[in-house]
Amino acid sequence: MSQRQRVRMVSPLRVLKEAVGRVILVKLKDGSEYIGKLDATDSTMNLVLDECVELKPGTMEPKVKYGRVLIRGSHVVYVSVDYEIAAGGSLPIG
Repeated sequence: MSQRQRVRMVSPLRVLKEAVGRVILVKLKDGSEYIGKLDATDSTMNLVLDECVELKPGTMEPKVKYGRVLIRGSHVVYVSVDYEIAAGGSLPIG
């Protein structure tokens, strides 16, 4: 007989709050992607990013550098919190 493993669900808001100060990738409903350092988030998943860069579609090349931006939570499709690891540490910000 196999033992059932307990899966502990983690709140997405908790994950975001723990990611403050880290570099994240954000994809919006219109298909645009942004990377930057997460400065703040709230209960509606609004995101404040510092050193924010919009990426060219389908590439990791910067399209526009914005500095500090607010992204409305209702426009977010997904957030990659471990983005630095996935990108091998080479980010087009700074």
